[in-house]
Amino acid sequence: MKKLHGFVCLATVLLACLNFASAQAISPKEFLTVEIRGIPQGEQARVTGRYMVTPDGQLFLPMIKGGIQASGIDSAKLSRRIEAAYKDAGIYQDPRITVVSQKNEGEGGIDAAEVSVTGRVNRNGPVAFKRDMTLLKAIAAAGGVDMFGTIKRVELHRGNKKTIYDLRKDESKRVKVQEGDLIVVPQKGPFDGQ
Repeated sequence: MKKLHGFVCLATVLLACLNFASAQAISPKEFLTVEIRGIPQGEQARVTGRYMVTPDGQLFLPMIKGGIQASGIDSAKLSRRIEAAYKDAGIYQDPRITVVSQKNEGEGGIDAAEVSVTGRVNRNGPVAFKRDMTLLKAIAAAGGVDMFGTIKRVELHRGNKKTIYDLRKDESKRVKVQEGDLIVVPQKGPFDGQ
């Protein structure tokens, strides 16, 4: 009887730990794996992937205009928000989203041999760092700016410092990135034009 009681206690503790891990709040600069189902197979590859939450807590996904607030909530709640965003935009009728935090997979933040590019680019996530890589080359390695993005106010996060660059200007085009940098391509504003 004591063994059974011990087993029940152990099982209860394990379940509580699993629930805690899955309910951890998402943090800024955290990597998330987003998987979509309930849509045509060919469309799934457009959304499924690894994304980084911006320093201000937003998650940018393909075809969704604007960011989705991700930090401060758990993966399950974010999954529902993403589903609602795709439905409300009329993009997908019944998407089923799964969000997995890299914290729950035992992985850390930015790998030292990578630069992370997020925001309004075609492939959010880490890109391999190369010597003499510029901001423009890092954005190109992430598939370039998507149709909602602008290069007028690109953010470069290095350590705790944020610098904003207008990549239309020659001097900004030559800015070199360093291993571990985070680059955020913002959404076009009302005065950014095409």
